[in-house]
Amino acid sequence: MIVSNKLPADIPTGEGTLFDVIDPATEEVIARVHDTDEPEWTAALDRAAEIQPEWAGLAPRKRAEVLRDVYEEITRRTEDFARTMTLEMGKPLAEARGEVAYGSDYFRWFAEEAVRLPGRFSQAPAGNGDILVTRTPVGPVLAITPWNFPLAMAARKIAPALAAGCPVLVKPAAETPLTMLLTGAVIADVLEKHGASRDLVQILPTTKSSELSTTLMANPKLRKITFTGSTGVGKILVRQSADNLLRTSMELGGNAPFVVNDDADLDLVLTCAMQAKMRNGGEACVAANRFLVHEAVADEFTRRLAESMSGIVTGHGLEEGTTLGPMITAKQRDNIAKLVDGAREAGAKVLTGGEVPEGKGFFYPATVLSNVPADAEILREEIFGPVATVTTFSTLEEGIALANDTEFGLASYAFSENVHTCRRMAAELKAGMVGINRGVISDAAAPFGGIKQSGFGREGGVEGIEEYLDVRYVAL
Repeated sequence: MIVSNKLPADIPTGEGTLFDVIDPATEEVIARVHDTDEPEWTAALDRAAEIQPEWAGLAPRKRAEVLRDVYEEITRRTEDFARTMTLEMGKPLAEARGEVAYGSDYFRWFAEEAVRLPGRFSQAPAGNGDILVTRTPVGPVLAITPWNFPLAMAARKIAPALAAGCPVLVKPAAETPLTMLLTGAVIADVLEKHGASRDLVQILPTTKSSELSTTLMANPKLRKITFTGSTGVGKILVRQSADNLLRTSMELGGNAPFVVNDDADLDLVLTCAMQAKMRNGGEACVAANRFLVHEAVADEFTRRLAESMSGIVTGHGLEEGTTLGPMITAKQRDNIAKLVDGAREAGAKVLTGGEVPEGKGFFYPATVLSNVPADAEILREEIFGPVATVTTFSTLEEGIALANDTEFGLASYAFSENVHTCRRMAAELKAGMVGINRGVISDAAAPFGGIKQSGFGREGGVEGIEEYLDVRYVAL
């Protein structure tokens, strides 16, 4: 039985030139959204620059109250947001509800951080005056957000920007604009209730992503860009940012290792493996891509993982009992299938899944591959789907070396019951985030971000608001 598939009536889809939004589980058009163009982008930036000083001059407590009310309103409308996400992105409704809780928490967290902007005062060492260091908002922000977490990825950009005193232009993914349009409407209503401009957060859905970024980044009124997406696109944006020396935050690709030492608690490991691999159907930058397992426990781990993965129920995200929805597009599904087929041809063994099902929808089953050759493309590329690859190692040194043998450095996971081993893996795994005996590591109160080809900058935690603040030194 499908839960109601009606979209909330207050999503401002707009008029004029429209583009289709597709339900990836049925391939049917569920909405048509206004495709914004260059005059609208420029006008939005002009308006953001115009209203920025007043918002920045507002008492931090007032900005905090706005953010807290946004958190309360999104939470109150959990079902509207969850259903919208499931329809346009495909994830099961239970997971969509989880994203609402996770994403809205960024507004709550940065409501608390808005009143704690850092600064310091000290006497100059030479005794010839005083040093005052304050933080000021960087200015208008362009946030480009992905399709896989259409609320959470935007919330962790919008919330700190508003808390710091910056207006935001949001370009959502063309595949999933509806959740962001609903978010924008909710935020605008809250801002208006507090006597602030509705235009402090402006949503700019478009199919012309590169044109939008090129246009706005060439405009000196824009002062920061924050992007979540592929490493390739991130590099292009960083190059474009150079002309106006924009502040940039780049949360890019990943290829997370999941290291299982021979003394790990396999019951815990299996629970965490399913969390780290199958959250969001594997369509997550922090998803475990490479399961690196000590040879002493590899057979048991692989057997139990395959049993768990074979029990996953694929279907429409609004159907009761579904635990895996469709991939976002046919192209994404086909990329996953290509990686699996290549690994199979290279000698990997498919223990469950591995075949594109017939019928409508961009579905791919939960899949486990063992005996994956070290040079297989699937070990080098970000899978971004429900596929687990298992390879083995014989010593901890080898396992850590395999884990670090990637150009990416976003997340790593490691498991052991020995505290010294845990400390070593935490110290030696090269990633911006390391989960020790944990399968879920994202937290609004913690800094999210990577190193190497996974980008730079941090979202969340006390560090997140610093991305939207300039340091000002005053000599007294």
